[in-house]
Amino acid sequence: MEVLKKLFERHFRAPVVRAEPVQGQLGGSGRKIVRLSGGEKSAIGILYDVREENVAFLEFSRHFRQHGLPVPEIYAEDLSHGAYLEEDLGDTTLFEFLSGHRNVDDRSGAVIASEAVAAYRKVVAVLPRFQVEAGQDLNYKVCYPRSSFDRQSIAWDLNYFKYYFLRLAGIAFNEQALEDDFSRLTKFLLSASRDYFLYRDFQSRNIMLRKVRNKVANGLQDEDQPFFLDYQGGRKGALQYDIASLLYDAKADLPPDLRRQLLDHYLDTLGGFLDLDRSEFMQFYYAYVYVRIMQALGAYGFRGFYERKEHFLQSVPYALKNLRWLLHNVELPVALPTLMEAFKSMVASNELQGLTSTAQPETLTVRIFSFSFHRGLPQDETGNGGGFVFDGRSLPNPGREERFKTLTGKDAAVIDYLSQQESVQQFLANAISLVDASVATYQRRGFKHLMVSFGCTGGQHRSVYLAEQLAKHLRGQDGVEVVVRHREQEQLNS
Repeated sequence: MEVLKKLFERHFRAPVVRAEPVQGQLGGSGRKIVRLSGGEKSAIGILYDVREENVAFLEFSRHFRQHGLPVPEIYAEDLSHGAYLEEDLGDTTLFEFLSGHRNVDDRSGAVIASEAVAAYRKVVAVLPRFQVEAGQDLNYKVCYPRSSFDRQSIAWDLNYFKYYFLRLAGIAFNEQALEDDFSRLTKFLLSASRDYFLYRDFQSRNIMLRKVRNKVANGLQDEDQPFFLDYQGGRKGALQYDIASLLYDAKADLPPDLRRQLLDHYLDTLGGFLDLDRSEFMQFYYAYVYVRIMQALGAYGFRGFYERKEHFLQSVPYALKNLRWLLHNVELPVALPTLMEAFKSMVASNELQGLTSTAQPETLTVRIFSFSFHRGLPQDETGNGGGFVFDGRSLPNPGREERFKTLTGKDAAVIDYLSQQESVQQFLANAISLVDASVATYQRRGFKHLMVSFGCTGGQHRSVYLAEQLAKHLRGQDGVEVVVRHREQEQLNS
């Protein structure tokens, strides 16, 4: 940590005031991710002891920025200590944005709001720039652990699935017959064109959304723009893999119609970068979907069944849902009878169905509002009675300072200001304690909705900050769906 602080102070010429772990971005990689801040400056610090992977990330980042791609700027590095400092892209992942933009009245979660669809369209439109444009002159010599998604890479993924998912989940199979299927599948995958950059982990938790001010017809407008992380495992490979990773990202649970629309949008964009034969692309596409799902299931099995980190198993039911759809709707151009029987056994397994019921408790939707008391309380449309209303008008008001007038509680400067106010942090801790107790009781009693509202004078700074902090605390909790609404800001932007 001292190394990161020195890098920060050297780059920004200012001391570190706060250092805190970044929640929700630790995953299973073993990297330590820390947000460092001082004054109005902030950065993300990474500590990781695999030098080759660090070198790949740093070189890729600089290369992608040279191509104008939206990836974090690298501020400083000390590879001898496995440390580097990068641009702070905020806390909103594409997955969190999607979670907050589902139709909460649709219990299946199948209706995705237009804002989330628009965000996904922006993401898939950027992907060809990584794969084709930036991939042409990338230094593949720094790739780790392999320079291409070759026979060895595929074998690692398939064996990961076999030993850490099939074995540990108790799915019976004939090992030699399965190996024969793996051999046929590998040969087929390697017959696709593979001269492009393969991002490797192109999924919703590795994509950040940040407000960027863009020119529009009527002036300037803040829009959610995607920024990209975690491409250090990238290598040369086929185009199909990354779009399959995004669209069949298990817990994102995208509806089939939306997956099809986004795939079409990706292919339309890709056609602007190369002479694309769509039928040839689709010939290999679903085979790459299957291999990506197997890689993910291997990871869930290793982290969940083997390491006993149960939250990784929460993604398994969603992966099974994707497999069920594939089994009913897709026929591969290569025969894989033993593998397909294993998939059918997984979908029908009583043990995995039991996992489904424990990993997917009845969902409690927590709707969090910010508002101005001048415009009255937010209306509860669920019939549950309005829940908590917290009055933040006693807290220090950033709106009284000229530098904050045009900002909101989602902007870094305001967040940094309020985070340093002891009264604000005490208020927030008390509110979180009360909400946590209700969430636990509501879940135990099978309630479906809880509403929490934070009010202040203008609904711009304090209430927005408090709502965002509570949402950040609740996201990722089992059986909790978080929906955030900033009423006054939405009206201003409408």
